[in-house]
Amino acid sequence: MIRLLAILLVFALGAGCAHTKKKSDLETLRPVVESFHQRVRWKDYRIAARIIVPERRQDFERARREKQDERDLSITDYEIEEVEVVEEGQRAIITSRIKWMRLPSISEQSETVTSEFIYREGKWMLEKQSGGPFDGEIP
Repeated sequence: MIRLLAILLVFALGAGCAHTKKKSDLETLRPVVESFHQRVRWKDYRIAARIIVPERRQDFERARREKQDERDLSITDYEIEEVEVVEEGQRAIITSRIKWMRLPSISEQSETVTSEFIYREGKWMLEKQSGGPFDGEIP
């Protein structure tokens, strides 16, 4: 609960420093970040891919099919730890802790994941991600 309040405070402070137009743009970031995490957690990769920048969507979807993630990947938990908005509100760096298992391994892995979202064409999109089960796939 405390982390959620801290995240909300970060969003409020970041939005308070931005121009009026940017304030509404920043308020749309949190639901997009949450949606991506939830979609991949529940193996809804087709919808999760819509949050990724268009030039990387097909590679993401192809990797899910090739690795048989519908069957083999289980994201057991995620927690958003930090949000940093940069470049005058046009880019956000999200730090998350993600726990997952990918068969045939039965060991749960836990890793810090850094995701970069950009504000493009009136919406937030995932541009880059490092760490976690998709490391190297959204370069």
